[in-house]
Amino acid sequence: MPELFEILTKEEIAPKIYRMDIYAPAIAQKRRAGQFVILRVYERGERIPLTIVDSDPEQGSVLLVFQVMGKTTAMLSDMEVGERLADFVGPLGSPTHIENYGTAVCVAGGVGTAAAYPIARALKEAGNHLISIVGARTKDLLIMTQEMEAISDRLELTTDDGSYGFHGFVTDRLKKMIDEEKVHIDMVLAVGPAIMMKAVSDLTRPYGIKTIVSLNPIMVDGTGMCGMCRVRVGDEIKFACVDGPEFDGHLVDFDELMKRQRMFVEQERKAYEEYLKDKQGKCGEGKR
Repeated sequence: MPELFEILTKEEIAPKIYRMDIYAPAIAQKRRAGQFVILRVYERGERIPLTIVDSDPEQGSVLLVFQVMGKTTAMLSDMEVGERLADFVGPLGSPTHIENYGTAVCVAGGVGTAAAYPIARALKEAGNHLISIVGARTKDLLIMTQEMEAISDRLELTTDDGSYGFHGFVTDRLKKMIDEEKVHIDMVLAVGPAIMMKAVSDLTRPYGIKTIVSLNPIMVDGTGMCGMCRVRVGDEIKFACVDGPEFDGHLVDFDELMKRQRMFVEQERKAYEEYLKDKQGKCGEGKR
């Protein structure tokens, strides 16, 4: 029997993008589409939110997919099968509201594809005609394309550099679908970098297409008590960890959100560089 929060599997599925199965039977039983966990790699480490991509209630495992962006995700990627996380709390956040809208388009960018997958699957299971547009900067960074194809009635792949699929942004492909192909779309789900979700929301607004975005701002406790994950949605202040993470994309103040996301960029950069330097030093000592 695995220990609680033990890493059961680990795989690098794209450059610096990993998938891990974590043993957390209670979370595996209760999680629903759109929810996330907050974890700590070690006791004094920072808390980071990661979307629950999938779970296996029988095995008691929770699937995570993450990209190495800083110190904590680098430390997580350096852990091996059999090691345990210090904390693994969830499921957190409000489950995504799922209904049969008609034709639903899932627009996913980069590692956001992993976060979009469980919601897209739930939309398909609810009877929606599901079109998925999955994009990345390059072909090597496209992830979970087979999984998305398996649940989609139509899958479009895009790359910024044209190395695979449609040459351009996901918004370019969506606009072509709306304007040139005249596809009737009842709702759009956008998950990825904030600038991408803003672009999708700006595109769909004039057409009056319902657009839902999944936000991942700065989070600390995941219960709404610290207030770090506050976002402005219309005339209201919301907390992404308890009121979200999904919101009406046409109401989110993305400019404020992106400004808040940049608040600790310098500190994060320094922490990451110090970790890499320390890691190199230890590797050097091991070779002596």
